[in-house]
Amino acid sequence: MSMHRVLTALGCAMTALLATSWSAAPPTQPARPAATTVRTHDGPVRGAAHDGYRTFEGIPYAAPPLGRLRWAPPRPATPWSGVRDATRPASACPQPAGEVPGGSTDEDCLHLNVTTPDGAGPARPLPVIVWLHGGGLTTGAGSSYDAHRMATRGDVVVVTVNYRLGSLGFLAHSGLPGSGTFGLADQQAALRWVRAEIGAFGGDAHKVTLAGESAGGYSVCAQLASPTAAGLFDRAIIESGPCTGRPDRPFAPSSVPLSTARAAGADLAAKVGCGSARDVMACLRRVDVPRLLEAQEIDQQPAHITPLLPVDPPAALAADRFHHIPVLIGNTRDEGNGWAAGIVQAGHPVTPDTWPDVVAAFFPSPGEAQAIVREYPVHRTDGGPVFGAVIGDANFACPTSRTDDLLASHVPVWRYEFADEHAPPLTSGVPPFPLGAPHASELPYLFDLGGRPRDLTAAQHRLADTMIDYWTRFARTADPNGPSSPHWPRQTVLSLAPDHIVPTRTVLRRHHCAFWNAIG
Repeated sequence: MSMHRVLTALGCAMTALLATSWSAAPPTQPARPAATTVRTHDGPVRGAAHDGYRTFEGIPYAAPPLGRLRWAPPRPATPWSGVRDATRPASACPQPAGEVPGGSTDEDCLHLNVTTPDGAGPARPLPVIVWLHGGGLTTGAGSSYDAHRMATRGDVVVVTVNYRLGSLGFLAHSGLPGSGTFGLADQQAALRWVRAEIGAFGGDAHKVTLAGESAGGYSVCAQLASPTAAGLFDRAIIESGPCTGRPDRPFAPSSVPLSTARAAGADLAAKVGCGSARDVMACLRRVDVPRLLEAQEIDQQPAHITPLLPVDPPAALAADRFHHIPVLIGNTRDEGNGWAAGIVQAGHPVTPDTWPDVVAAFFPSPGEAQAIVREYPVHRTDGGPVFGAVIGDANFACPTSRTDDLLASHVPVWRYEFADEHAPPLTSGVPPFPLGAPHASELPYLFDLGGRPRDLTAAQHRLADTMIDYWTRFARTADPNGPSSPHWPRQTVLSLAPDHIVPTRTVLRRHHCAFWNAIG
């Protein structure tokens, strides 16, 4: 089993997972609510009034990155005359079909969406949560995350953001300013917009929390380590995107040196026929979007040793070269099970006989692979859950513990583990084994994904309310604790399960973190 073949199966499996979870809209659409207008510095926008909240969708925070602005740092949006309709989401950034039905080829995508509860205004400015979506820095859209429950229950303003993805967001080439970090620069442009404009929507521009999950969580890590993000946000929430990810652990996001990113850029240029052009960048800017999407890698990685990201985030944290703000961080208990199930269903069974080869595909060092097989033995023909544990422990749980340790030496940190083993499934099919609490399973407790209302039990509804209370109190006071929720100590991990929200000290042992720390 080659690494390429396994990773291709991985990408297909996760694309299918995201497509079934995020994209579907409710079967019937409600009548369009009354409009409401807010004035920004670029011009007025007309949003939609709902029961207890307002939404403003598709607001441009930067100029469309078209033509010569493809692979250029984000430029200011062009002001408009008249009232701009903000009652519908704008296009997602270019991406293959998956989370976004049919994908997208529209580069005019640098927009954001604002959800604000009734009563917010200049006299009562509310904390702001800026949400960065996941998707391997290749797929996703801010409009997939309906934030009205978080806004109304938590009494906060929520901003969801589109940013450039794939090769259009992370291409690197010699002599190209912003190489390997255009998507991260877009996120910073959105944060600057929030500082300047959110007051008009009832938000407190001096109380901004940057939050995200998976690639969005790792983006928060990158912004913590980016000197050009200084002063743009005041708290950080990192969900399943640990700052200490590594390129040799291919499931969690990480960054790569600029030289590696440039080599990948040269490969892309060769694939689309621009490798030997006199002006490679001019040639690349003429390539149509579908051809770029077809040629790019499944997942993307930002580049460090760059002006935006001078140091790899793990090294920045270890050297105390990051923004000192409070952090809420965590992972799900069974992060790896979704990937393991997808790979098994793609025709790669995990049995006692195949297990050594499966491990060797992801851990090519023979000594390391042998140690993993001994630490995680497979005794039955269905070893998928063991494979899932290896993926989750190596890529998420233990790197999250390491991130927690590095951050907690300098800033207040609260850590959680989402542990609802009966969380709503993220796929419509039947998995080959119970998935427990896999990657992204906490999201339906915070958002209505793709506009779909949740299908939760009464106990799960209580957990969702408690999680929203924790997240939004953290945004308000830099401490998630409050009188209506179980106490969350800073020295332990808070396990989040229905009617069982308790501090635990067994996370490191459960996830074999001593083993992973020993093998490096």
